[in-house]
Amino acid sequence: MQLLGGITPEQFLAEYWQKKPLLIRQAWTDFPELIDLERLTELAGSDDAESRLIQIRNGKYELEHGPISERRLQKLPETDWTLLVSNVNHHVDHISELLYRFSFLPYYRLDDLMISYAPPGGTVGPHYDSYDVFLLQVGGRKRWQISSDDAGNFVEDAPIRVLKDFNSEQEWVLEHGDMLYLPPKYAHYGVALDPGMTYSIGFRAPKTQEIAGKFLEFVQDELCLDGMYADPDRKVRAHPGEIDDDFIASMATMLKQIEWNDATVRRFVGRYFTEPKPHVFFDAPDDPLDFDDFAALVAGSGVVLDLKSQMLFEQDRVYINGDEIAAEAEALPALQQLADARALPAGDYDDAVLEALYTCYDYGFLHPAG
Repeated sequence: MQLLGGITPEQFLAEYWQKKPLLIRQAWTDFPELIDLERLTELAGSDDAESRLIQIRNGKYELEHGPISERRLQKLPETDWTLLVSNVNHHVDHISELLYRFSFLPYYRLDDLMISYAPPGGTVGPHYDSYDVFLLQVGGRKRWQISSDDAGNFVEDAPIRVLKDFNSEQEWVLEHGDMLYLPPKYAHYGVALDPGMTYSIGFRAPKTQEIAGKFLEFVQDELCLDGMYADPDRKVRAHPGEIDDDFIASMATMLKQIEWNDATVRRFVGRYFTEPKPHVFFDAPDDPLDFDDFAALVAGSGVVLDLKSQMLFEQDRVYINGDEIAAEAEALPALQQLADARALPAGDYDDAVLEALYTCYDYGFLHPAG
């Protein structure tokens, strides 16, 4: 596989994934187009893109959050700054296609493709990520130093997470098309030698605390418990300010009604791992097609998911952007194909499929192809 330097996905997962780094020379050079600084600047100035500007001045890191205007960037020096734009896959077709070339890993693990541009000296400092990342160099050269030691403290009062102590164990210079894979918490320090970009393919790895909190929110919405507190056998207490054991036991009995099963967890996982990020919004069609015209377009050209859409399935349930699709059983094979390929080819689909697709189209989750 080109992206993995000729090794198979099975070999990569067995030997490298979450285990050790992998340097891949000329992993990817087949770009249909290269995003230049002008295009990245346009995205950085948009309200619906997440962007940051990191600059080093007088030996200290400075951070600005976007939108970042072209005028602001024109005032920057010729060295020592980095412009980062997250979720570029939501805005550019070929960037989305590149992200989904990593389909040897499940889509619920894919997070986003972030692009950073840096002139010589540009860096975000030595740091580590809590997730797996592929760092693809696009244009220019960047020196990467890495270390398996993540025990160093972070610089106090720095606006970004920069390691105070970083001792390089390996070092490479990446050129256009080279890519470096790093497991979670593998410290790395990249410094641009020439003007160029790094495409960072990141993977979602939520913390246990986050999953637990979100699950409890989900369960709360699912709960429908009977009864209310009552104490018909109440006795006079010597200490009215005391919480007595009988009351604690009553509360414990009420809370034991909170239960969940495998089906509850499945529904939560489907919704949670397709839930859009807070800044993501979908645009419903301004002049929506009626059902028959939509069906005719699907028959002639098929459909594609919106670049921002996340669609997953498990067993007989299908989820898209935090919602479960209400679909008949005969529609499941086509919807599962759409989730896998992020597109359906032209074809004569039955009404059960078309009704599910039309509902998604009406919300802006997918569009007729072509």
